[in-house]
Amino acid sequence: MIKMRCMEAAMLIFGYIATTSAAESDVLDLGDDNFASTLKQQETTLVMFYAPWCGHCKRLKPEYAKAAELVKDDDPPIKLAKVDSEAGKETCSKYSVSGYPTLKIFRQDEVSQDYSGPREAIGIAKYMRAQVGPASKNVRSVEELAKFLDTKETSIFGSFEDIDSKLAKIFLKFADKNREKYRFGHSSDEEVLKKNGETDKIVLIRAPHLSNKFEASTVKFEGSAESDLTQVSDLFSISSPKHTLNLRSFNLCSHGLVGHRTQDTSRDFQNPLITAYYSVDYQKNPKGTNYWRNRVLKVAKEFAGQISFAISSKDDFQHELNEYGYDFVGDKPIVLARDAKNLKYSLKDEFCVENLQDFVEKLLADELEPYVKSEPVPESNDTPVKVAVAKNFDDLLINNGKDTLIEFYAPWCGHCKKLTPIYEELAEKLQDEDVVIFKMDATANDVPPEFNVRGFPTLYWLPKDSKNKPVSYNGGREVDDFIKYIAKEATTELKSFDRDGRPKKTEL
Repeated sequence: MIKMRCMEAAMLIFGYIATTSAAESDVLDLGDDNFASTLKQQETTLVMFYAPWCGHCKRLKPEYAKAAELVKDDDPPIKLAKVDSEAGKETCSKYSVSGYPTLKIFRQDEVSQDYSGPREAIGIAKYMRAQVGPASKNVRSVEELAKFLDTKETSIFGSFEDIDSKLAKIFLKFADKNREKYRFGHSSDEEVLKKNGETDKIVLIRAPHLSNKFEASTVKFEGSAESDLTQVSDLFSISSPKHTLNLRSFNLCSHGLVGHRTQDTSRDFQNPLITAYYSVDYQKNPKGTNYWRNRVLKVAKEFAGQISFAISSKDDFQHELNEYGYDFVGDKPIVLARDAKNLKYSLKDEFCVENLQDFVEKLLADELEPYVKSEPVPESNDTPVKVAVAKNFDDLLINNGKDTLIEFYAPWCGHCKKLTPIYEELAEKLQDEDVVIFKMDATANDVPPEFNVRGFPTLYWLPKDSKNKPVSYNGGREVDDFIKYIAKEATTELKSFDRDGRPKKTEL
């Protein structure tokens, strides 16, 4: 028995290696000696410049190989190639490659543009297909239609009796502008039109793996102008067994009631949003993935048009789970949400349809307490630089009745460490003023949405009479720079400094 299991394991490993190797064989391996000569033979090539030691490159390579396999039989042809930084030193230098991985699109042996698309297989394939040939594929037969629809992607298809009609022109113009985002096809073939059952129509056909019993797999366009395709309005409607669902936008429509939210599509999903995180894997386990998605769909259909729903891989979005205090996701999904104000909420009860339904109802009724990531409130806070945490942020900063300067920092940040003694000296000099100097660890505490913290350190000035309008501090980082700024901006003139930041003379 043990021997058989070992053999089975070996066969599985061998199969995986064979599949991976087969996919990698579709990627052209280039170096200084064959780069130009090989690319001259290709119409369009995506080239990845990589370094063997680079972690990002190692993560990208299997997805890149899968993408090469997806497009290997495409017409017009697309090739994917790779250049090892060691074997292609001169080539990397010629094309100013200074970081890895760097991806560039070539037309024969000339650079066309830098690649700025997704980094997963389906996304890479879709992006590259948008770079070649017409924006919409002209389907000329029923056989071609079947081949076009044999895909794992969401598609938009136009059926036109007259390709010069107003609707056809609207469709083709929209396709040209959105070729990198969606997959387009159209036909004026009589047999294709007969099979589709209706002429002069545009339909969105969702990816097969997103099909479900709660919503139709196709959505008909009901607008009359190109702008209608992109406006956020009820232009598409789909029929379910129970009622018609009006969807709020084209992006939401393309993903359906419960979209598959990936790192590449995350921007499509706007707040308010509810996301279920679990082992989402449509490649290896589509049945298991849809088992949980169908339960989310049962709830989502009741709230269509009010809030967006999605599923996401717990492994791809661990950083988001960490933001809610989750380090581990078990067998059942974890449900997290953000409202229109970007406040965070989590389903604390075990996942089930009834609990999710109750969670959504309370979220929409504003009956839930937002989740706030926070360090414990300090037991004492008597140092010149006061410490703020998320739990006491409003009490200490917003409601303190004083002008306030706050630094959002990261413990590991070198610039923050350099600022620390300067910031402490500033606080000591202003101890007797109507000004409070604060700091907050922005990696351990949720920062209120009105403070835009994108790097460290980030500083904000809050005048005591208008705390709802924090002002970004972009001045110098020396003590005198801070004092000059505060002296000028202080609501009440400082006791020890004039408005220009000069020390006041003390009378004997």
